[in-house]
Amino acid sequence: MDYRNLGASGLRVSVLSFGAGTFGGSGPLFGAWGNTDAEEARRLVDICLEAGVNLFDTADVYSAGASEGVLGQAIRGRRDAVLISTKTALPMGEGPQDWGTSRARLIRATEDALRRLGTDYIDLLQLHAFDASTPVEEVLSTLDGLVAAGKIRYVGVSNFAGWELMKSLAAAERHGYPRYVAHQVYYSLAGRDYEWELMPLGADQGVGALVWSPLAWGRLTGKIRRGQPLPKTSRLHETAQYGPPVDDEKLFDIVEVLDAIAGETGRTVPQIAINWLLNRPTVSSVIIGARNEAQLRQNLGAVGWNLSREQIERLDAVSTVMAPYPYFPYRRQEGFARLNPPIVLRCEAADLAIATGL
Repeated sequence: MDYRNLGASGLRVSVLSFGAGTFGGSGPLFGAWGNTDAEEARRLVDICLEAGVNLFDTADVYSAGASEGVLGQAIRGRRDAVLISTKTALPMGEGPQDWGTSRARLIRATEDALRRLGTDYIDLLQLHAFDASTPVEEVLSTLDGLVAAGKIRYVGVSNFAGWELMKSLAAAERHGYPRYVAHQVYYSLAGRDYEWELMPLGADQGVGALVWSPLAWGRLTGKIRRGQPLPKTSRLHETAQYGPPVDDEKLFDIVEVLDAIAGETGRTVPQIAINWLLNRPTVSSVIIGARNEAQLRQNLGAVGWNLSREQIERLDAVSTVMAPYPYFPYRRQEGFARLNPPIVLRCEAADLAIATGL
């Protein structure tokens, strides 16, 4: 297992981290993901630790807090061996203080997460979404107080737009508040929108990407093929409406190239899709999930080897899409490209990641 600094921070995280969305699963979305109990969760954590995974990600909204509770039980007695990442902001109830990132909500949400996790500190607290109804200064000053109190150690965000993240970073610098060091984002071969604005922002500002859904909401498992019906066992029957949209024809093209490279390397389609992400700029860690030991061990096999430059180029070519305005001129017109070389799309991505510490 390799380790990278999380953005411009000194926190070193494994390049693969574990997502606990299946822990204690309930409801139409999380129940379809899985329903891992504390005993099985402990076994999955054992396997992760043996492989060198040190970061475990959850959120208060995952099964109404049950995921945090099961994760807390699974790590009991070995807190110092793990890094805990959790998220808050999305609604946990119908009341006016049950959603968002106001001072009152952030303090209460942090205390609730600490209780469920059975710990006295959270290594990384991320805002699950941007709360436009709360001034960023209020959010940041509250996080500053929680850091000073020792209840959280690093702060990050998830699913922010570029202007939302940059506004927050500017306010943090202006007032001396903790800066966000992580951005948990959707990024996959079937969804490369992250590259248009958020990746350059992350490279410039020292914000590392924690990638969620690296297999495009279960579409890059190798089980979904052109001209074939969706497998009866696929979770997409119940969960497709909750996830990122994917163009089916583009997806099939990508899977065919993944299949070809799988034949060349002896690796599985998911392993290749995850390994491709590990070569992208700003990516600090890719979050993998698993409902059982077999799935986990397969995903852990995405590290310890490298795609060739030619294979990366083929995956780049089949998965690229034209960016919307104002980004497309920088990809298509020489004058624009000369002012801002599209380094994030080149095969030198790994070199850039090493050079920038991201």
